[in-house]
Amino acid sequence: MSYVAAPDRYSKLDYARCGTSGLKLPRVSLGLWNNFGDDRAIETQRAIIRRAFDRGVTHIDLANNYGPPAGSAEINFGRILREDLAAHRDELIISTKAGYYMWEGPYGEWGSRKYMLSSLDQSLQRMQLDYVDIFYSHRPDPDTPVEETMGALASAVQSGKALYAGISNYSAEQTREAYDVALDLGLRLVIHQPRYNMFDRWVEDGLLDALSDTGMGSIVFSPLAQGLLTNRYLKGVPEGSRAAEGRWITPEHIDDVYLERARALDAIATDRGQSLAQISLQWVLRHEQVTSALIGASSVAQLDDNLDALDGPPLDDETLAQIEPHAVHGTGSRR
Repeated sequence: MSYVAAPDRYSKLDYARCGTSGLKLPRVSLGLWNNFGDDRAIETQRAIIRRAFDRGVTHIDLANNYGPPAGSAEINFGRILREDLAAHRDELIISTKAGYYMWEGPYGEWGSRKYMLSSLDQSLQRMQLDYVDIFYSHRPDPDTPVEETMGALASAVQSGKALYAGISNYSAEQTREAYDVALDLGLRLVIHQPRYNMFDRWVEDGLLDALSDTGMGSIVFSPLAQGLLTNRYLKGVPEGSRAAEGRWITPEHIDDVYLERARALDAIATDRGQSLAQISLQWVLRHEQVTSALIGASSVAQLDDNLDALDGPPLDDETLAQIEPHAVHGTGSRR
């Protein structure tokens, strides 16, 4: 059956302005990092994306190397967009990124003009789009002048292949420098995509201030710490989980310190009638500099549980004080 979007989709989520720009994003956005490659059934992907849009999620986040294999998430999303959401293109914010390894040779990663603009062209071809709404520098390049990388982003916007530009994984100092350089080139960076969650709090050490000073917004990735801030590991390592498979986390991450903190946080969530994932999403969204939280989903049920976080009671000072002793930077880390 052909897809018909829910008529009440815009009554279900709040939308926040991205910094001081004119761009608004849903408070929770859908990322296609892990569950939208060729190792996942296309009909499962279709069901998740349809459900997200029906619930008001207008922002879909990708990168050139999302899969597996690299590039397949963009191909699969492009197919779903054409078959189900083509009539709604102007209701969607579609983003992609370039910076990590994508192809062989000296021009297949980092931040050179050659790589950045070639990657964007390839992403547009895979998704069969004329433009993306946001194009990011996925990581700073220590060997390429920031003027060159920002110049590539400026060219992408000036050519009409991207409407907005952003950066990801830049430190506070790098963010300030990139913003100033881009502004000198006639480009205003509107968004930063950093990792942030209860167990990885580095953005609080200067980046949030940099966002306020520049007027940039942010969309935080890994707000659930690759599943560590869900109920998935509270009783150990289940078969088929990321930790069991060694995908981004391993059984060694599920140690006694992690379990003590995660179970305490889960108890706080339970007292509020919420899941650990839901309170974790609310926690990252408490900052005015955080425009949206980026979630992944392997099922419609998981997507719904995460989106229901926005229906929970506000985090008051008492609850934040209860959370604080257990939201310890570095928990579950083996870096």
